[in-house]
Amino acid sequence: MRWQLPLFAVLVSGPSMAPVLRHGDALIVRRGATVRTGDIVVARFRSRPGLLVVKRVVREQDGGWWLEGDNTFVQDDSRSYGVADVIGRVLFRYYPGPWRLS
Repeated sequence: MRWQLPLFAVLVSGPSMAPVLRHGDALIVRRGATVRTGDIVVARFRSRPGLLVVKRVVREQDGGWWLEGDNTFVQDDSRSYGVADVIGRVLFRYYPGPWRLS
């Protein structure tokens, strides 16, 4: 059994969550947190398990979650890859400046 901390850090890469999150933002994520529609999460698409993404929860679907980015011009989300399994919910951005996500 592998032990994991409940909190971990991730860096945003790319423009898919702009304007809320931007490339280079550093986030704190709570592993296994309760997820609701509208939350920003870290997840893996079932069709692309090697890809870790930061997206917004739209709805529960097929035993997973339908996720979309906030930037409507970028569609590298569930519209392209289908449902995802959520790893954790983003709590706040700690770089470039503290900002709580709700």
